[in-house]
Amino acid sequence: MTRIAIVQTSTGIDPTANAAHLADAIARAAAGGARMAFTPEMSGLLDRDRTRAAAAIRTEADDPVLATVREAAARHGLWVHLGSLALRRDDGRYANRGFVIDSDGAVRARYDKLHLFDVDLPTGESWRESAAYAPGDRAVVVDTPAGRLGLSICYDLRFADLYRALSDAGATILSVPAAFTRPTGAAHWHVLLRARAIESAAWLVAAAQTGRHADGRETYGHSLAIDPWGQVAVDAGEEVGITFAEVDPAAVADVRARIPVLAHRRAIPAVEQARAILPT
Repeated sequence: MTRIAIVQTSTGIDPTANAAHLADAIARAAAGGARMAFTPEMSGLLDRDRTRAAAAIRTEADDPVLATVREAAARHGLWVHLGSLALRRDDGRYANRGFVIDSDGAVRARYDKLHLFDVDLPTGESWRESAAYAPGDRAVVVDTPAGRLGLSICYDLRFADLYRALSDAGATILSVPAAFTRPTGAAHWHVLLRARAIESAAWLVAAAQTGRHADGRETYGHSLAIDPWGQVAVDAGEEVGITFAEVDPAAVADVRARIPVLAHRRAIPAVEQARAILPT
């Protein structure tokens, strides 16, 4: 068994305050016996005002939140999946980038969000992530104390082929840090996460943003840990805080032996465009 901590936050527009909150959460996760902590998408800055946010977005080398989390991980001897940060790329565009940081504070893996959230919701909310952010160009797995971890971020959740690729690459645990809106969270969060765990026969950890944020948005919360059978092991509800879960790697082997979906996967052939015969 590996004890993990899932950090549920209500990240604001001040990176200094957000970094201090993450450092405190890492300390509490370590004190609670966790070997690894998971934080949400955009843990360092959540601001829909792009003009204001631009002044706070740094390059990876200069980002104070990343530096704080790396130092805290090393100080407390804890692995951390820093769900994602908004970072400035060399080409001037932004990356929505997650990090896996080991217990010495070293970065073991980076992942840039592949699928960008460009939608108009029935509530009138409109989001155009691609207006500022560039998509990633690769899927990533990394070995951690909780197992081989497959990385994704928020909107990636809706694209099952990514999780097939991650589990084919040996992932036994999947991470989906998120800042789901309240309407889409209420409709789809639990069912999509359970589906990704079931079809991959893998553990799934989803650290989420929650509540009303300083920029005016509302997020759904309900950080989850889901076992390889698709059962919810932990649901953090809507409060800011830390939830602990026990990840059992033996459960992955057990479920994959009972229903060997990974072994039964086949390459999908070309789709035949059958000609419809319509009545005259």
